[in-house]
Amino acid sequence: MKIVWFCIPAYGHTNPTVEVVRELVKRGHEIRYYSFEEFREKIEDTGAAFVSIDSYLPPLDEKSQDRLKRVSTTEMSVQSFETTARLDPVLAKELAEFQPSGVVSDSACFWGKLTAIKQNLPLICSTTTFAFNQYSSKYLRYSLSELADMALGLPRMNTAIRKLKPLGYQVRSALEIVQNSNDTNTIVYTSARFQPFSETFDSQHYRFVGPSVKDAPVTRQEGQRPLVYVSLGTVINERPDFYRCCVEAARGEPFDLLISCGKVFDPAALGELPENVRVEHYVDQMEVLAGANLFITHCGMNSASEGLYMAVPELLYPQTGEQQAVARRVCEMGAGRMLTKKEAQSPDDIRTAIRLALMDEELKKAALAMREDFRSCSGFKGAADFVEEVFG
Repeated sequence: MKIVWFCIPAYGHTNPTVEVVRELVKRGHEIRYYSFEEFREKIEDTGAAFVSIDSYLPPLDEKSQDRLKRVSTTEMSVQSFETTARLDPVLAKELAEFQPSGVVSDSACFWGKLTAIKQNLPLICSTTTFAFNQYSSKYLRYSLSELADMALGLPRMNTAIRKLKPLGYQVRSALEIVQNSNDTNTIVYTSARFQPFSETFDSQHYRFVGPSVKDAPVTRQEGQRPLVYVSLGTVINERPDFYRCCVEAARGEPFDLLISCGKVFDPAALGELPENVRVEHYVDQMEVLAGANLFITHCGMNSASEGLYMAVPELLYPQTGEQQAVARRVCEMGAGRMLTKKEAQSPDDIRTAIRLALMDEELKKAALAMREDFRSCSGFKGAADFVEEVFG
């Protein structure tokens, strides 16, 4: 079977697909994965054929770059529609030569979804967040700036959509492309229990497979100093004031603190660190979580799920409306506690929150229950089964 896979340039959207692709390749299927140079090594390691599309991204001015850095829905949508147009002649030719059985596209990857529809190819949507419909979307809590961005950006999005129509793409709105349809075959990388209103999604078309992760043995042991791990993901992670508060919160405390700050922020800007604090650009997150006692997270679905998969209680510091939805659900499961914006600006409040979380037995029990729930799911093998079922 030949499969074409599309994804956006984001670790949280790419990482869950890696083990699924590896499994499909292992089963003898040929996969052509359209992605970005940053992910080449990760994708080629699965055995899939990597196809770079960096050169088809539209050029960005300073304002556009800044909006993307702030995860502007408008800017991401406009860039996605423009990328679709730039890729159109290339994909039409390559897919005609490759003759795939179907397309797997990330839910936020407009060019993948629209190409499948235009070329009349079977489509599976790869959803690395919650699946959102009229019921589960109630979990989204957008800030005033996010709402303003979406409202004021409508004219730009509509202009970009109109440019696609002469190319044969019939798009009425960005929402039509982003939202989860009950008629579209969809892999969701969480459990039915964790997904809000999972019963409202058609069981024939939706497969809740749980986190798609490569397992890591738990290494935390009784008697060891607790390890608190801090990560704000790979997108909105330039938060020097927050990192400084975390460092001061850990100073002189009987636990170790590890901060993963991403590629943009310079750890040297934090000055001399206490002996029990370490700051790195990147870490092997699953390996760290295997030994962690508490995870301070931005609540990206991928990160929050990896923490719970390893039974690590979480302090939740969401940065976007989507992350607010994940944080709310973690709280409802009893496996995490919200860190408010006010608390996040105070070393004393962060220190208190860490101390309370490390002592909270109910939090630990709930995290263990989430681990059992996630590990009872079919995982990447179940996702691969679904791909074979739909395209076979």
